[in-house]
Amino acid sequence: MPIIRIDSLDDPRVEPYRNLKAKNLQRGGEFFIAEGRKVVERMLDSQFRTASVFISEKREAEYATKVPADVPLYVAPQSVMNQTVGFDFHVGVLGCGYRPARAPLEIVLTQQTERMTVVVCPNCDNPENMGAIIRIGAAFGIDALLLGESCCDPYSRRVIRVSMGAAFSLPIIESLDLASDLERLKAEWQFQLAATILSPDAESLERATRSPRFGILLGNEDTGLGESWTSLCDKKVTIPMSRGVDSLNVAVTAGIMLFHFRSDPPEA
Repeated sequence: MPIIRIDSLDDPRVEPYRNLKAKNLQRGGEFFIAEGRKVVERMLDSQFRTASVFISEKREAEYATKVPADVPLYVAPQSVMNQTVGFDFHVGVLGCGYRPARAPLEIVLTQQTERMTVVVCPNCDNPENMGAIIRIGAAFGIDALLLGESCCDPYSRRVIRVSMGAAFSLPIIESLDLASDLERLKAEWQFQLAATILSPDAESLERATRSPRFGILLGNEDTGLGESWTSLCDKKVTIPMSRGVDSLNVAVTAGIMLFHFRSDPPEA
C-alpha cells in the first residue's frame, strides 16, 4: 500500500490515534495502540495483526521498508504527531494493532512439556505493574500469564508501553472464571500453585522449591491475595525482608520470585 499523507488528526483514517491522552482503547474494542520505535517494530515482527502505522515525516525513509505492503503507512508533519499523546512517548512512531481473541487455557497449555511456569494475577489493576510483570515474565521464560477479571487491560496503551512490547510474545490468558481455571491447572495439568504472601506460616523463599509445573499467584499492590485465592494454593511463599519493610512492589516481587523459580535454571 502506498504511503498515505495525513494533514490533520480529523482525518477519519487515523481515528484510533486521536485523543490518546484522554482515552484508552479498552477491552471489547477492535484495536490497541503501540508507542515508540521498539514497541511498534516488535508488533510488526510478532504474530499480531497490524492495522496501520502512523509516523512523522522524518521517519518516512526508515519505515517505508519496514512496514509490510498491505499495512497502511500514515505519514504526518511533526506538529500533527505531537497532538496524539506527546512526542516524548512515541518519538514520531505509533502503531495500531488488532486485539487478539480471548485464549482459553487449552490453547496455551496444550503443550505437554514436563516443566512449565505460569504467573497468576487475580486482581492486578495497575497498568505500570501489569506491564512490568509481562516484561519480567517474558524475560524469565514463563509459559503464560493468567489474569482474573479484576485485572486491568493487558493490551492498554500504557501496559504495552511499559512491557516494551513483551505483550506481543508472552501468551496472556484473560480468564472468565479464574478460580475454576486454577482448579483445572491442578487437576488436569498437575500444577502446584504457590501464593506470594506476608504470613508467619509462609515458607521463606530462600528455602522454597517448586514442582515441574508451577504457578505463582501475585496479589494486588494494596490488598495482596485474599483468603479465597490463598486457599486454592498448595503452598505459601514469602520474601524475607529487613529494616521494618513489610512489602514490595508487586512487579519487584514477581522478578525476585521468578528468578528463584526460573523455568530454565542454569546447569550446575
